[in-house]
Amino acid sequence: MTTIQKTKTTNYKPFIKRVWGKRQLLSQLEKFYPKYFNRYFEPFLWWWAMFFDLRNKFWTTFPAYLFDINEDMIITYNVIKNDVHWLIKELENYPYDKDFYLKIRALDRRADFNELSEIKRAARFIYLNRTGFNWLHRVNSKWFYNVPMWKYTNPTICDKENLIATSEALRNTTIKDSDFENILTYVEKWDFVYLDPPYDPLTETANFTSYNKDWFGREEQIRLFETYKALDRKWCFVMLSNHNTPFINELYKDYRKEIVLAKRAINSNASKRWTVEETVILNY
Repeated sequence: MTTIQKTKTTNYKPFIKRVWGKRQLLSQLEKFYPKYFNRYFEPFLWWWAMFFDLRNKFWTTFPAYLFDINEDMIITYNVIKNDVHWLIKELENYPYDKDFYLKIRALDRRADFNELSEIKRAARFIYLNRTGFNWLHRVNSKWFYNVPMWKYTNPTICDKENLIATSEALRNTTIKDSDFENILTYVEKWDFVYLDPPYDPLTETANFTSYNKDWFGREEQIRLFETYKALDRKWCFVMLSNHNTPFINELYKDYRKEIVLAKRAINSNASKRWTVEETVILNY
């Protein structure tokens, strides 16, 4: 059984930058962590700040299963885990240049995109994240990446130190391209599962998600709720984050709920971002 015990001083942190990143909430969320667990599961890979925070607070080698349906993200994490030095070598040759950005962004329009090496796919993913507008990941209806380049001051494209630390953090992990529901075939009693899906919109018009605007609607939220209940029946520790909306509260009305506050808004000016309520839903 994994229990809280600080074992070293490395400060693991996500290598992907996100305007809505979970790191801002960790000080509020950590008080809800279970005091012990067997293995860790996170089937919505985008944020993963909690995974790194757990690596910092618990025994660093606890088994973790990290899933998502975003192929490029899965490729990137597996390359960092297994071939980080080759990835660093590739990224060190990527300039902060508009023409180069447009060339790299357009690769997914090519018929041979899937034939690119996994190292080049991972380098592209990191480069676009580090140089695109507000660190967004957005695709159109054809799943082509369409975020414009942004004017940063000397952006760090290759964070060598953090990539190596991330590779270390990913020891003893299983990283799979998989739907969230498939974790039911893996979990066992006393495993800890954190569910951080695309959120239920606060308004009818606020339906943007990082993956695709139509990807995670109410039907998917209901399917996730059924998965939550199945995990509960398996005696897992289950934590879920979402917007504090009437729909979500009604779905999970039989479970414990805690409110945390998060900053929102896609705006380069931090003063124009507002605070919203998120609900943390727990079965323990």
